Amino acid sequence: MPTERLSTTDARRACILVVDDEPLVAALIADALALEGYEVETAKDGREALEKIAARSYDVILSDLRMPQLDGVGLYRELEQQHESLLLRLAFVSGTTEPPEYARFLEQTGATVLSKPFAVADLHRLVQRLLQDQR
Repeated sequence: MPTERLSTTDARRACILVVDDEPLVAALIADALALEGYEVETAKDGREALEKIAARSYDVILSDLRMPQLDGVGLYRELEQQHESLLLRLAFVSGTTEPPEYARFLEQTGATVLSKPFAVADLHRLVQRLLQDQR
C-alpha cells in the first residue's frame, strides 16, 4: 500500500495545497499525493490560494506559474509580503518557464520548479524535500 512508504507520522499528516487553473491537472497532482497519504486541497488561482492560506496552515504549496486572476508570480509576491516563512514551503509545478517574465522571476528568486510534464516519482521527491527542509 502506498501510504506504507511514508517514513514518519508527520509526513502522513502533511497538508498540501495544489494551485492550478486546470482542474484535471490539479486533480491528477492531488490524487497522486493523496495516494501517498497526504491531505491535499486545491485552489484554482493565487487569489483562492491566499484565501485558503489565511484560513489554515499548509506544509507544502505547489503552484502553477501561469493562471488567470493571480498567477504564481503574484502568489509568490503576496506571500513574500504577508507570510514570508511560507516561501520555503512553496514550489512551482509548471510547463511555462520560458517566457522572459517567468524566466527572470525564477532566476531572481531561485524558486524551485518541477517542469510539466513530470514523473510522479519526481513530484514525490519534491514534496519530500520541501518537508525535510522544514525540519
